Amino acid sequence: MEGRQLTDHPGSAEASAPSAQAGDGSANVVPLLAERRSPEQRRFLFLQGPHGPFFAELSRLLRASGAETRRIGFNRGDAFEWPEAATYTAYREAPSRWADWVDAYLAEEDITDLVLYGDMREVHRVAHQRALARNLRIHCFEEGYLRPYWATYERAGVNGNSRLVHMPVADMQARVAGRDVETPEAPATWGALWHHTWYGFLYHANILLRNGFYPNFVPHRGVTVAEEFALHTSRLLLYPLKGLRRRWRERRLRRAGMPYHLVLLQLSHDSAMRDHSPFATQRDFLGACITAFAEGAPRHHRLVFKAHPLEDGREPLAPTLRRLAARAGISDRVDFIDGGKLGPLLDGARSAVTVNSTAAQQALWRGLPVSAHGRAVYQKPEFVSPQPLAAFFRAPERPDSAAYRAYRRYLLGTSQVRGGFYTRQDRQTLLRRAVDMMLDPLDPYDAFARDGRTLPDMAPDTAPETAKILPLGRVSSAP
Repeated sequence: MEGRQLTDHPGSAEASAPSAQAGDGSANVVPLLAERRSPEQRRFLFLQGPHGPFFAELSRLLRASGAETRRIGFNRGDAFEWPEAATYTAYREAPSRWADWVDAYLAEEDITDLVLYGDMREVHRVAHQRALARNLRIHCFEEGYLRPYWATYERAGVNGNSRLVHMPVADMQARVAGRDVETPEAPATWGALWHHTWYGFLYHANILLRNGFYPNFVPHRGVTVAEEFALHTSRLLLYPLKGLRRRWRERRLRRAGMPYHLVLLQLSHDSAMRDHSPFATQRDFLGACITAFAEGAPRHHRLVFKAHPLEDGREPLAPTLRRLAARAGISDRVDFIDGGKLGPLLDGARSAVTVNSTAAQQALWRGLPVSAHGRAVYQKPEFVSPQPLAAFFRAPERPDSAAYRAYRRYLLGTSQVRGGFYTRQDRQTLLRRAVDMMLDPLDPYDAFARDGRTLPDMAPDTAPETAKILPLGRVSSAP
């Protein structure tokens, strides 16, 4: 119910017990609260999810298992996506009060499980910390590390906070050796883009037009609600025109017949860029790539920047690239592709460069050299080149394709779940497995080890050099 108020409740002794839960999912000294409850006694709290009905549908299936569900919303978009008014609570207070408020809510509602989409939004990060302190189980969903055909499900953290960051590839190879793990081909298209855009449009329209009940709402992406709504509207209206322009540029690139390196751009407001990157701004990364390419690449090579499929124009990427390329004297060797299909571009590329985009995994699957410069689940010495970027453009080192195939098999057997968040078919595919994985006492990685039985134990506490951010080498910062 919107506007519900909580009392200052200290919580039961059980809920407040000290926890030894670690972010790596290792064994706890004190069992998680969820482990001491039957399915009928568990209560799942949902915070903000992917745009669309996925969280509401997931809640319905969890209730079918006997569990109870709750939702905290921060705006009318959240309320619009959650049809169960009786289990919905509106957070209407100032952001500064959120930590104490959610702590009281966890206690008063006797929550056993916290469900998040991503783990680095400020409201999620704070709730995550309070849930860990109360020894609750954390369920994190995210876009697939092997997208577009998969979604990610992990416990405790995703992306740079994932257990994968600290797992040596040799351990993954040992785990999949002799195992029958399904390894379908990685599709070259991302079919849910239109649905994603439409659900984003509806979400922000509700906030823009009906948000008076939430006077203290602050967007987490650094722009106003009106600006966000305008960006989504612009994407919907300009979609056909941008598609024509993109196809013309791709055709021109193919006809040129010149070798090219592909830079995989990301959304500047995405947590992977904000929290797991060494760059303060997207412009800094663009400048680093331009400078290194001008210094190291053969003169007949081209540099192609591909925008993220959901890039909404809040940053002037194309004009910035034109200025940087002109300053470096390589204007005739730099191209910009505004979204579109990644597969065909990768099929013709010499290498791929990124901060930490999951799209780099499609490059690795093709055996392309990859230079990555942020914290990522694939940031392993077997896959990512350690070369300074100028040297990489000159003669890029290839990944260990056999090791990557084993790594990919391991992901497909653990945290990567078929399906997605936006189309009906993708949601149905994902939901068929998601609930069982959430109710499993073990996280996907430990469950895979359990099912293997004779496989050696991993040491998730070990953080090798691969967890660190690699240097770019000699590059200059953009203006």
